[in-house]
Amino acid sequence: MGRAVTSTPTCVVLGVDSSTQSTKAVFVDAFTGEVLATGRAPHVVQGVGGARETDPEVWWEALRTAVTAGLDALAGRGAGPGAVAGLAVAGQQHGLVTLDRDGRALRPALLWNDTRSAPQAVELVDALGGPAAWSDRTGSVPVASFTAAKWLWLRRNDPGTASACAAVRLPHDFLTERLCGQAVTDPGDASGTGWYDTGRGAYDPELLELLGLSPALLPAVAPTAGFRAGSLTPAAAAVLGLPAGIAVAAGTGDNMAAAVGLGLGRSGLLDHPVLSLGTSGTAFAVTADRPRTRGLPQVAGFASADGGFLPLACTLNCTLAVDKMSALLGLDRDDTAPGGEAVLLPYLDGERTPDLPAASGLLTGLRHTTTRQQLLGAAYEGAVVTLLRALDDVLRACGLDPADPRTAALPLRLVGGGAAGRTWRDTVRRLSGRPLVVPARTEHVALGAAALAAGATGEDPVAVVRAWDT
Repeated sequence: MGRAVTSTPTCVVLGVDSSTQSTKAVFVDAFTGEVLATGRAPHVVQGVGGARETDPEVWWEALRTAVTAGLDALAGRGAGPGAVAGLAVAGQQHGLVTLDRDGRALRPALLWNDTRSAPQAVELVDALGGPAAWSDRTGSVPVASFTAAKWLWLRRNDPGTASACAAVRLPHDFLTERLCGQAVTDPGDASGTGWYDTGRGAYDPELLELLGLSPALLPAVAPTAGFRAGSLTPAAAAVLGLPAGIAVAAGTGDNMAAAVGLGLGRSGLLDHPVLSLGTSGTAFAVTADRPRTRGLPQVAGFASADGGFLPLACTLNCTLAVDKMSALLGLDRDDTAPGGEAVLLPYLDGERTPDLPAASGLLTGLRHTTTRQQLLGAAYEGAVVTLLRALDDVLRACGLDPADPRTAALPLRLVGGGAAGRTWRDTVRRLSGRPLVVPARTEHVALGAAALAAGATGEDPVAVVRAWDT
């Protein structure tokens, strides 16, 4: 799909990254992969204690704002809205969106990092006979972040909303439906719900019955995330300033889109480990075979965007938690030293890996000689060690031995906002002993979504990204 860069782009694809904190709209030259324009808009996350909620209309308004800003920047490159051929949304995983019959939210969405559903996750695991039964059936063991646990929490704590619910969506599903009028999801994001069987590639009717969730409330599952779900409706086109009728891909979850944006997939790299350093930390790889997650309850055996699998382990506390420690200590992020005897586990929001939803931060090993810089270094080390332990389990799920020299020789791809930080890179390199690859491009979720948009126009998204050389 490569060709020389032209002064005026003739075919543009739009990738949308609707994350926890913001929306990014990235306009990409479909032939070269050049990022032509970017728009951004913030989200509002509310809640105290374990609650984390956002009104879904905030995501829609942020999408409008980000696309409008991006179109203004695109005009500076000599291209108008008519050059946009397709779009796709990648969204934060797991969030529970409940809608009425008109497609309006009945309440704020429960976000992935809302830990109030921890008791319901335990209840679900026990109801099916333990972690192994869930791993065999869905590829993953439910924790508080999973949509299934959130639905059960809603039924217990807000039964009126659960009874009135006419549709259940994930965050990216909600936006995709607003764009094209079709209720559709993809296998990747569906595999993070807790009610999708990754072995059969379909919703599990027995699990839905266990949850008291009617399949009629759920969107259809497209074959892949790059499948054309529909066309941009006139109403959505008027809001966004884009041409009606352009292709809208099914889209996917943010982790699946990041893998596409890195060129990981059936037509790209397989079994290559990735660490993503963001608000949460994630360790993942793409593999052709269903992950072996039995006995590895912290590994989610997700489906990937292109028909493969995405074994992934997620930590709740990464850059945001370390930034909090930096602020408390009154230090610049890179004003650090190795922690020495000090050990700091920055579990400020509870923790998902290990599964400790009620945990808090822990500091030990203080001496009279301990410095503020060492304490901040210990916070980095605590976050990184937690994530590296998760990575070892991901590799095991891929059938690899983390201690095998051949596995250890695989370069570790480092992405996310933290990858730009010197101390994050140094800490990962020092504690992992692995060679690091830090891609020059940074917006891999949005780039992956843009490639999915190209997929909706008939291309293989992973092959597109490989040609773009991201």
